[in-house]
Amino acid sequence: QVQLVESGGGLVQAGDSLRLSCAASGRTFSAYALGWFRQAPGKEREFVSAINWSGRSTDYADSAKGRFTISKDNAKNTVYLQMNSLKPEDTAVYYCAQSRRAYSITPTTEGDFDRWGQGTQVTVSS
Repeated sequence: QVQLVESGGGLVQAGDSLRLSCAASGRTFSAYALGWFRQAPGKEREFVSAINWSGRSTDYADSAKGRFTISKDNAKNTVYLQMNSLKPEDTAVYYCAQSRRAYSITPTTEGDFDRWGQGTQVTVSS
């Protein structure tokens, strides 16, 4: 059974940094792309960033470009999201997800992912 467990969320001030982690189990980690999504109160879940199976290709939402960095450590079966220069509008529950298909191009839509973590809360105060 595939499990994704996020950690690293918390309450920070605007301008601070956080690193989210997502530990995966149950599949050959190195064969699947991973992504981060977020959902703010009253809003739909939105794409934040993704990394392909090899780690050589990444994609970011416009809101994340230049501030967030996604990476994966195949030895630790973990994907990270380094978030710098956080803003109050980054406040949301952040979810990691694993792609539906192995060895796929970098996915960016929810339908491309079939395994989800439980989410971790990130709150950025002004």
